[in-house]
Amino acid sequence: MRADRLISILLFLQNRGRMTSRELAEKLEVSERTIHRDMEALSAAGIPVFAERGSNGGWALFEGYRTNLTGMKTEEMQSLLLAHSSRLLGDLGLGDFFDDAFQKLLAAFPATMRGDVEIVRQRIHVDGAGWHQSDELLPELPIVQEAIWEEKKLFIQYRRDDSIVDRVVEPLGLVAKSSIWYLIAIAEGGDMRTYRISRMVSARMSTESFERPDSFDLALYWEKSTKKFKASLPQYPSRVRFSDKVLSRISQQRYMKILHTESVDSHWLDAGVEFHTLDSACEILLSYGPLVEVLAPAELREKVLSQAKAILLMYS
Repeated sequence: MRADRLISILLFLQNRGRMTSRELAEKLEVSERTIHRDMEALSAAGIPVFAERGSNGGWALFEGYRTNLTGMKTEEMQSLLLAHSSRLLGDLGLGDFFDDAFQKLLAAFPATMRGDVEIVRQRIHVDGAGWHQSDELLPELPIVQEAIWEEKKLFIQYRRDDSIVDRVVEPLGLVAKSSIWYLIAIAEGGDMRTYRISRMVSARMSTESFERPDSFDLALYWEKSTKKFKASLPQYPSRVRFSDKVLSRISQQRYMKILHTESVDSHWLDAGVEFHTLDSACEILLSYGPLVEVLAPAELREKVLSQAKAILLMYS
């Protein structure tokens, strides 16, 4: 609808500053001619919008102009109520700020929408902590966060295996994965590295600045890094037979990947599966008791049998 588009144009110019007709047209998926007509409509409505010529030109609002329109639909406002994890905000020291921001956001809602807000909060709750909540101590997180905002180099002492190493890094961003915090940084030599915050023994911000790479995208880097990590994990292919009673459980097993299945009869399936190691395969399969049988390889079958005999001996 045109009214929605006009509000979007106004908010783009207010939040981003000067934008060209082409940029606005691409954002709103309309023609540049449509943008020109919309600008005429905004001007006729008393909005102080003007065009600047030249290579750095574009559409802009007169300096100091602000609109109190949010342009937000009911569904967009409701979505903001779900887009946070109180635990993670607390780690960053932003929990109280979120509460304050929420109250301001609520006050800005039209009266007709405030009832919907309470309905959403009482019917949908997003718990970002997961079932196995981490109780890691994060004393170095505030200084790491400050170094990221200030774009200052960071001196860290990092626990790696049984030793502690000294590193000078250029901190680019923080990632929270199931309430575990990681620092993404450029290490000495220019390599991109991931550091677990809880393994930092100490952290100190340098007075030396660094230039953040313009092309760096934190979310994209994390996605690629995660895929690379998963691909590097050890693989232990096997064949197993299992009852259909445990199919749903096996399908959700984190460290066991089903490659293919074929029916043996109405209640049993043969499957090609992939574990990480021999030991983890044995541990996982034993947890299913008589509902899973190892077909191959022989060493896994023998290890499961040996463990089962040991259990039987213990209870004899």
